[in-house]
Amino acid sequence: MASLRDIAPAKINLALHVRARLPNGYHALETLFAFARDGDVLTLQPADALSLAITGPFAPGLSSGDDNLVLRAARSFGATFCIEVTGRFLLDKQLPIAAGIGGGSADAAAALRLLARRHGIDPADDRLFALAADLGADVPACLAGRTVRGEGRGDRLEPIAADALSGMALLLINPRVACPTGPVFRAWDGSDRGPLASGDPLAAAIAGRNDLEPPARALVPAIAEVVDWLAARPGVVLARMSGSGATGFALFDGNETRDAAHHAIGLAHPDWWRLATALV
Repeated sequence: MASLRDIAPAKINLALHVRARLPNGYHALETLFAFARDGDVLTLQPADALSLAITGPFAPGLSSGDDNLVLRAARSFGATFCIEVTGRFLLDKQLPIAAGIGGGSADAAAALRLLARRHGIDPADDRLFALAADLGADVPACLAGRTVRGEGRGDRLEPIAADALSGMALLLINPRVACPTGPVFRAWDGSDRGPLASGDPLAAAIAGRNDLEPPARALVPAIAEVVDWLAARPGVVLARMSGSGATGFALFDGNETRDAAHHAIGLAHPDWWRLATALV
């Protein structure tokens, strides 16, 4: 069998409304997922056993053991489809960890897509999305890999018309400070500030908010510096924190204004991670 390759793109929450805490410890969410053109790169090579190796700038500190979501996804795939899964996964980790942009969820989704291709499984098979939901709330959206509305834990997906967003210039900035999801959700004040609008996704995102941004800013003050800096750039259409942080993003009115901001942040904060890309 030939090697297969897939991009695990950065996930962006254009808006994220937290509506309630649920008895099971999760939260009722309404969010707009979108995806960048760039991200981690996952390769599946033929091998007699299942394994994972990790390279790239964010490989240090990331386990390649059985608890890694790529291997968990592979084992779940095998159990679901009654297939003995073998192969050597190579993960080129380009996205920061605990950053609110998909990370392990995107990598797990890429593993599922690669295995579906290898074994002739329809990528829209409902069983793939069911096992994705068992792996994590963001994994189904990452498996879809396109702009969708998420409700419930974020794993109940609703397709939306988002052609106008495709190709929109995007800049991601992370201050290289991890922001674990659990503490941010626990610090949410519990106030329901209203539903996420339907209709045009960009208009809904601009009118919306990220309810996790205030507690994340309090826990990691660098987030405020990132998002406020982005919001002040010429040509910005929307600037916000993604997910539970600490990555901030901005949508721009064109590549030139995005690239100018990308250059400026490189001069002002050369130690910060940044990615100039576009929405798929």
